[in-house]
Amino acid sequence: MTKTGRLFAIIDGLRRRRRPVTAEVLAEEQGVSVRTLYRDIQALIALGAPIEGEAGVGYVLRPGFFLPPLMFTADELEALVLGARWVEGRQDGSLSRAAGLALAKIAAASPDELKQRIDEAGLWPVNSQWRETDARLLATVREAMRAEKTLHIAYADEGGRASERAIWPAALAYFEEKQVIAAWCLLRQDFRSFRIDRVTAARIGEEGIGRRRAVLMADWWRQSGHAAAS
Repeated sequence: MTKTGRLFAIIDGLRRRRRPVTAEVLAEEQGVSVRTLYRDIQALIALGAPIEGEAGVGYVLRPGFFLPPLMFTADELEALVLGARWVEGRQDGSLSRAAGLALAKIAAASPDELKQRIDEAGLWPVNSQWRETDARLLATVREAMRAEKTLHIAYADEGGRASERAIWPAALAYFEEKQVIAAWCLLRQDFRSFRIDRVTAARIGEEGIGRRRAVLMADWWRQSGHAAAS
C-alpha cells in the first residue's frame, strides 16, 4: 500500500472508533512499525486532520470530520453493489428507491474508472418467491424504529388468532421470502418475533420505548437464541 493509501486507511480506522485507539493497534492494522505510525499521524495532523491524542495514550478523530469519497477496493465495491441491488429488489417502497439512489450517488462522486467498475461488477442477487408486501407497513416499522416510539399492531398468529400488541421494535429482518420484526412485547414482557405478513394494521404511538434502541438491540442479541416466536 502506498503512503497516501495508508494515511486514508488510518483516518478510516479512527473514524470507525468512538474511543481512543493506541498507535500499536493502528500500526498492526496497517502492517507498519509503531514509529512509522507516529510519523503518519503527525503527517495527517499537519494536513489538517482533527486528530487528538498523543503517543502512549491513544488517538481519536474529533466528531464532525468529513472525509471526501475515496476509491474503494474491489471487494468493497462489489459488496456495495451487491448489497444495494439486493435492497433495490425488495418491495419496500422508499427503502428500495433509496438503494438505487445511493448507488447512483456513489457513481456520480466517483472517477470514471470506478463508475465503469460499478457497471461491470457482474453481481446480481436472485430473488426467489417474493411475497407481496405492504411497503407502507414496512416504512411505518422503520419510522418507529428511528423515532424510538412504541408500535401498536394488530397481529394474527400461526393459528389465525388475532390480538392487539404494543411493541418496542428493535430490528427488522429481511429474509428472502418474509420480513420479521424483532421486538419487546409489552403484553408478554419478553422479546418476540412478528412476521410482517401477519400484521394487519400498525400505527406509531406517542409513547417512547422504555430503553434506547441500541440497548434494546443488545438485549435482544443476548436473548435471541431463547426468544419465543409469536
